[in-house]
Amino acid sequence: MTVDRQPTILATSGGLIRGNRTEVAFGPLLHYALDLSGAAHPKLAYLGTAMGDDSARGLRMIEAGRSVGVPVDLLNLFPMPNVDDLEDYLLSHDVIWVGGGSVANLLALWRLHGLDLALRRAWQAGVVLGGVSAGSLCWHQGGTTDSFSPELSLITNGLAFLPYSNGVHYDSEPRRRPLFRQLIAQGLLSDGYATEDGTGLVFRGTTLVEAVTEVKGKLAYSVQRRGTEVDEQPLETRPLAGG
Repeated sequence: MTVDRQPTILATSGGLIRGNRTEVAFGPLLHYALDLSGAAHPKLAYLGTAMGDDSARGLRMIEAGRSVGVPVDLLNLFPMPNVDDLEDYLLSHDVIWVGGGSVANLLALWRLHGLDLALRRAWQAGVVLGGVSAGSLCWHQGGTTDSFSPELSLITNGLAFLPYSNGVHYDSEPRRRPLFRQLIAQGLLSDGYATEDGTGLVFRGTTLVEAVTEVKGKLAYSVQRRGTEVDEQPLETRPLAGG
């Protein structure tokens, strides 16, 4: 269990890097999620729902955790939940990390199984919630997604633990930034925050407390509607050790 009981979310466009002896490794962002838990020996639960609980991805996460002495457990929903009590399971971990993929499918399945409610209770209890891409969007009100087709579209049925919109892959996918700005300008998305690849946003409760990066020079942004225009401001983005 976590030491710091304040609800905490680390929403990112990063977290995993190429490993030296493993296919993937925990990057500075994921290590920071573990640090935020305050646990001396943190336990991590990985949710790969957005990619259909792909077993290969899950095994890579376990291997990456083992290489740094962090136990990683998989919470799967396919073909059925692999634990009896979702809430107890989540509460037995210090960090919950959500992988990327289809945020639309992720949200539908979480709600179908009541995992959305279990995650809210874990967040309120102080378990650190984190993730990349779909695992960042899910905690917000909405954002842009390629869940429905190769063309990006609007999604507005996020869990809304955080009362903002969220833009991911802000620098690596050319259509993300202009569409995110356009949707906010039109009032279809609420004011929000965006992350370039390798950056993350730390929220305590629903307050943004810092932006961090594991890639030198990368930034996060505040994006707000001003009449019919958009005011986009880079946030002071702190480099993480090892980045």
